[in-house]
Order: sequence, then C-alpha cells, then structure tokens
Amino acid sequence: MKKDFLAITDLTRDEIEATYALARDLKEKTKRGEAHPVLAGKTLAMIFQKPSARTRVSFEVGMFQLGGHALYLAPTDIQMGKRESTAD
Repeated sequence: MKKDFLAITDLTRDEIEATYALARDLKEKTKRGEAHPVLAGKTLAMIFQKPSARTRVSFEVGMFQLGGHALYLAPTDIQMGKRESTAD
C-alpha cells in the first residue's frame, strides 16, 4: 500500500526502526564497495521552485548510488505556474 511521508508521526515505531535498519545496511554495503541497486529501473523527477544545487546534487548522487536515475526539470523547462498552478 502506498504511503505518503509528510511527518515522522506518519510512521509507526516499527516502520521507523525498519527504515533505520535499511539505512544501516545500505551504509555498510557502501563501505564494503558492494552494489545495492534497490532503485534500479526507477526515475526520480526533481522539480524545485527555487534553485537548490546542494539538494539537487545530493538526490542525484543518492539515486545513482542506489541504481536509479534522477531527472532535473528547471522551472524554465516546465514553465511552472504558467499553465497550471504550482500546487497541481
């Protein structure tokens, strides 16, 4: 079942512990030089209202390390807020 994560209170204690366990496992695999393509075949579309180089680079590196792809769409590329509201 799909679940949105908007605040830490959206997760149960078990979900939080499972998330930390997964993060520890992925970090250990990275230290050992093991591949962990858990996001293979997945694409992340990044759309920012304001420029954010640090966030963009962090997400691009993370997606690459997990086997996925990141696609940055600049506001000028998609004309954010012109045809549809930003909330859409």
